[in-house]
Amino acid sequence: MHTIMLESSTDTVVRLQGLIYRYPLGVSLQFADLEIPRGRHTLILGDSGSGKTTLLHILSGLLKPTSGQVTIANQDIYQFTTKQLDHFRGQRIGLIFQDAHLVKSLTVKENLQIAQGFAGARIDIGRIREVLDILDLSDKENDYPDTLSRGQMQRVAIARAVINRPAILVADEPTASLDDRNTASVVELLLRQAEDQGATLIIATHDKRVKNRIPHAYQVDTGTSSNT
Repeated sequence: MHTIMLESSTDTVVRLQGLIYRYPLGVSLQFADLEIPRGRHTLILGDSGSGKTTLLHILSGLLKPTSGQVTIANQDIYQFTTKQLDHFRGQRIGLIFQDAHLVKSLTVKENLQIAQGFAGARIDIGRIREVLDILDLSDKENDYPDTLSRGQMQRVAIARAVINRPAILVADEPTASLDDRNTASVVELLLRQAEDQGATLIIATHDKRVKNRIPHAYQVDTGTSSNT
């Protein structure tokens, strides 16, 4: 397995050490160690089936590794209880998926309020309006997801990810179904929001077009091993 290693830093925001994930049927994935300094926006590259999404879920606190350590903002996240990890994720990790996964029965504003509440933060309408204004969504705060365009829903998903000023923004294949023009727009939007919010952007993708904008990368190879 090959990785472009990033130099160690006293201001490391993500550190992965000795990670192994073993699937129930006995196949294992082993990931090379990685350090990402604060502000060093990074791609996780790999073909479909390489383990890229598995790694993304592990570093996002969604999937506990079989062994190894994941440190985010100086916290070993798998030492937390489930409740503590949920709160930490809500506060420090902003997640952006291919689909927005908004609650359709709630307005845009209410979806962002849920994100604040999930992180254990107080509901801050001022912060919600600030983020919606930055993303050109001020006139949509009382609208429901079904009335939004695909691009608007994607921006709401970004608003939800940055609402609690996370340490890292993690995006899973955000450009997979987009043409070249929209791919460039989405990458620029993610980079701008990361810079504005003081977050480090991590994008998992097999889209080579994104490499033109984010040169730092961690390569996940397709190799697996059997558990014997």
